[in-house]
Amino acid sequence: MKLTTILAASLLLVGNSFAGKKPNVILIYADDLGYGDLSCYGATKVKTPRIDSLATGGRLFTDGHSPSAVCTPSRYSLLTGQYPFRKNIYAPIFLKKPLIIPEDTFTVADLMKEAGYKTGIVGKWHLGFQDKAPVDWNAPLKPGPLELGFDYYYGVPTVNSHPPFVYVENHHVVGHIYDPESPDYDPFSYDEDAGKQGYTKELHEKMNLDDIGGSKAAHALYKDEEVGLHLAGKAVDWIDANKEDPFFLIFASTHIHHPFTPAPQFQGTSEAGPYGDFLQELDHIVGMILDKLDAEGLTDDTLIIFTADNGAMLNETAQEAWKLGHHMNGPLLGFKSDAWEGGHRVPFIAKWPGSIPAGTRSDQLICAIDLMATMSTFTGTPLPSNAYKDGIDMSEAFTGNPGEPIRDHLVCAPLGRSFLMIRKGKWAYLAGKGSAGWNKATGHVVSGPRSTMFTGYENSDTVNGVISKDAPPAQLYDLEKDLSQTTNVYNEYPEVVKELDALLETYKAPAKRSKRK
Repeated sequence: MKLTTILAASLLLVGNSFAGKKPNVILIYADDLGYGDLSCYGATKVKTPRIDSLATGGRLFTDGHSPSAVCTPSRYSLLTGQYPFRKNIYAPIFLKKPLIIPEDTFTVADLMKEAGYKTGIVGKWHLGFQDKAPVDWNAPLKPGPLELGFDYYYGVPTVNSHPPFVYVENHHVVGHIYDPESPDYDPFSYDEDAGKQGYTKELHEKMNLDDIGGSKAAHALYKDEEVGLHLAGKAVDWIDANKEDPFFLIFASTHIHHPFTPAPQFQGTSEAGPYGDFLQELDHIVGMILDKLDAEGLTDDTLIIFTADNGAMLNETAQEAWKLGHHMNGPLLGFKSDAWEGGHRVPFIAKWPGSIPAGTRSDQLICAIDLMATMSTFTGTPLPSNAYKDGIDMSEAFTGNPGEPIRDHLVCAPLGRSFLMIRKGKWAYLAGKGSAGWNKATGHVVSGPRSTMFTGYENSDTVNGVISKDAPPAQLYDLEKDLSQTTNVYNEYPEVVKELDALLETYKAPAKRSKRK
């Protein structure tokens, strides 16, 4: 596609211009990874040298965010460039739910294909398949990733904690016999006896095993302790198969979502229990991808972005890591599902030799929803007029040193539907009380105001894990002075509250749906 004079001139400012071969792009999308989970973000009980190398060789963002505080909505935004709450998407979906992105939606994969890239996604999908509920796992899983612009998909269809515990490649479950006439036909079944078939291993924090049964052959291929390395191997294989062309790969790791099942060689290697061991396996997985790029001479021609779908979850295994001194969200208040910073402020690192200055840090407000708009600039491929545009072009934040914020504001959605969070400059405004997350003090999920009983973190609205009766109706925090959100200054800055509340009101109008041309 011919670039306009202005765009061409701007691209000359980028170290690796597109006069020659287009750079490859790899997005590594970790699962439930907290702001304090990596060495380069301050962790001391785990070692993550391969991920740290992305920061030393590129740029670490201190104010990076996921679009949502939970998984499925963030993945929706990553692909579409639209805030998930605009489509009433707040919560994760599971095995019976169909594809939540309309087939004709223009996605980042479509953009990259238009730019001449091979497109692939390996790992966790968690956006549904087919177009009717319940999903028929005995039929082709279509529509799915391939109908949204990807040339190839291999991975875990929902999440490693929930069924079906199988692998999917393109439109089919790997190892499943689809022919009803075959003597080996063993259909998936939702019936009441499904769980009695016991075709998957029972593990702590692995759930809902009774939801589906059947297809013993497919289930047998899924071995929990091998999932991470298996998916990384598939990503490496895909890179090998597409190395002669510009490629765009999303590697959506299942790490570090529960259950915590590190391969034997990583067990006991950290100072943070199985949680830390799983983190260190994630670091090794990232290293596998980096080593492949090195071996093929592709490192200098590849932009790597590393981030996560939401903040860390304080599940039971994480609670044990916390007791050992590993604070997975660092100084941030809240956890996965929460509107507080711990729910959505996540690691965000980018490396692109020759274009992104090595060893640099940025405090630019940035979000995974910005991927499509940023790739539009980096590839010189304009977005169509009907593409979703909640994302912002952050290319200058990657390669330059802008003196002013590029993003005026950012809206993040918690799990609950009661209110949204908006960031503008130093201010974080939460349009309600509490965190709008799970709000549990014990058990598998600890989050919300009650999580302060476990962590000891302070918040002025919270007393003994409960929102006080005289707490203001909403929350305002000055993150420059109070990153840990200890003090709600709602009453002290009514003009700021009025401005941000009015800005949030503008997001109540639905956005026009983007479609392929």
